[in-house]
Amino acid sequence: MQVAILSDIHGNRHALEAVLEDVDRSRAQRIWCLGDVVGYGADPNDCCAIVRDAAHICLAGNHDLAVTGELSLDEFSRGAALAARWTQEVLRDEHVRWLRSLEPTYVNEALGLYHASPRDPIWEYVLNALLAELCLDAAGRRLCVVGHSHVALSFVRRDGEATTGEARKAGETAELAGAEWIVNPGSVGQPRDGDPRAAWLLLDADTGHAQWRRVQYDVAGAGAAIRAARLPDSLAERLQYGQ
Repeated sequence: MQVAILSDIHGNRHALEAVLEDVDRSRAQRIWCLGDVVGYGADPNDCCAIVRDAAHICLAGNHDLAVTGELSLDEFSRGAALAARWTQEVLRDEHVRWLRSLEPTYVNEALGLYHASPRDPIWEYVLNALLAELCLDAAGRRLCVVGHSHVALSFVRRDGEATTGEARKAGETAELAGAEWIVNPGSVGQPRDGDPRAAWLLLDADTGHAQWRRVQYDVAGAGAAIRAARLPDSLAERLQYGQ
């Protein structure tokens, strides 16, 4: 089964629509979302409606939980808190109820999906090999898929070897069978790896073949929407640089 894995959409409808067009061109039969459907962007209602309709699995991210009131905004940066308060004001009740129905983790015998990490599915950023090793120990599964960091990457632990990791660029692939892996698709709506293109991961859940993908989208349109909503200008500026 071919699965499209998306994460960290952050209310960026322009990026989400471009990714879904690329998903349609692929062989993906399912869509899994790792959370943060809302957040920094100006189209939270559109993104909730699209993901609710398209995704077969959707997790709750920390920004989703902030908007629904399940996390204190004191835990967030100034820009993130301002965006969350604005989102609370404009988000329709049906989408609030949907976000409240989501969990930050989904696991089965084969794999685990976590918004952030197996050890802390809401807050922990898995950005180095030591943390990845601890997370693999905690998960007890051969494949973990995480979001939250906004960086496309992978970590692998082969039998008898230490965990290693690397950032992943557009078009790179990995064969996940025969080892323990943590993979991150990167961010749809606010990449932070220096590449402003929207990121997602195509996973063959049967063979373990993974491909990291990037898609051009209307960055200027997304930025204009942020400015029109009178959200912090920095949230629009950073989209241009993938930071």
